[in-house]
Amino acid sequence: KLLRQFRQKVAINGHEIIASASIGIAMFPKDGDNGDELFRNADTAMYRAKERGRNNYQFFTPAMNIKAARRLLQQEELATALEGDRFELHYQPKIDLATERVIGVEAFLRWHHPEKGLVSAQQFIGLAEETGLIVRLGELALRQACIQIQALERAGFESLKMAVNFSVRQLTDPGFLDMIRKVITETGVSPDCLELEMPVELLNEDPRMLRELLVSLNDLGVCLILDDFGAGSCSLVSLQQLPLDVIKIDHRFIRDIPYNVSATDVASAVIALARKLHLTVVAEGVETLQQLSFLKSAGCAQCQGNLFSYPLDEDALIGFLIRQYEKPLIS
Repeated sequence: KLLRQFRQKVAINGHEIIASASIGIAMFPKDGDNGDELFRNADTAMYRAKERGRNNYQFFTPAMNIKAARRLLQQEELATALEGDRFELHYQPKIDLATERVIGVEAFLRWHHPEKGLVSAQQFIGLAEETGLIVRLGELALRQACIQIQALERAGFESLKMAVNFSVRQLTDPGFLDMIRKVITETGVSPDCLELEMPVELLNEDPRMLRELLVSLNDLGVCLILDDFGAGSCSLVSLQQLPLDVIKIDHRFIRDIPYNVSATDVASAVIALARKLHLTVVAEGVETLQQLSFLKSAGCAQCQGNLFSYPLDEDALIGFLIRQYEKPLIS
C-alpha cells in the first residue's frame, strides 16, 4: 500500500512528480527487543531495498548486518582516502576518425587502496553516491583534470580536450555550477578545453531545472556530452532543445557490431540522427577493426576504446601521444 501511494503523481510548481520508496522492515522481537536496535536493523534492510533497484521493500536478515559492517568499513576507508589524497586520474585517448589523431582524452578516477591496489570507479561510485562523498569526489576529479590539461599544454599538446564524467547525483547538487566555476577560476584552465559527460538518465530530471543548468554550463564555454545514448529513454525533443554538443553511443551497441543486426541498425540510426541535429557522435568501447571499419563507413566522427589504448596514467599518456606521431593509430 505504501509503495502504491508513493507512485501517485504529485503536482509541484506546475510539474508532475512521481516519487518512489525504499522500505526496510525489522520485526519485534526477532530482529531486536528495543527501539534503537529495531530502527538500526530496519535502516539496514532499507539500504538492501535500495541495492535491489529501489521502489521495493526488504525484511531484515542477520546476514545484512555482516554486509552493513563491511559497508561501514568501506565508507570509512573512502572518507579517509579523500582526506589522504589517494585518488588519481587515468586517461583514455579519443580518436578523430577523419585525421586518425588523438583529439582528446576521457578521465577515469582510480583509488589507490592500501590492500586492493588500484580500484576502478565502478567499485566505489555507488557507495560514494549513497554517502554524499560523490560531491567531493567530483570536485577532486575535475581539479585534477584541469591540472592535467595544463601539464599537457606544457608538454606541447595544446589542443587536446579533457572529458570528465559526472553522475546525476553530482549534476543535480545545488552547488554543482558554483563548483565548476570555482575550479575553472582557481586552476586558470580555458573552459573550451573541458568536456562534461552526463548520463542519459539526467534527461529524466525536471526539464526546466535541467535546461537552466545546461544553458549555464554552455555559457561557461564547456562542451556538453550526453553519455550512454541508446541505453535508456531519451526524448528527441530534449536533444533538440538542450544545448548539447556531443552524444556517445552506448558501448553495449558497439560491442555487438557487426555480428548483431539490431545493434548495427541502432548505431547507424544514432549516427544519422546526430548528424541531422548537428551533434558530434562518439563511439566508445571500440575493440576490433571490424567495429572500427563499420563506424567509419557509417559516418561516426570520433571513437575510443581498447583497440587504441586502455586508460593510461599521466606518464604513459604522454608516451602514447608522442608515439602517435611516429606510427599511425589506425592501420
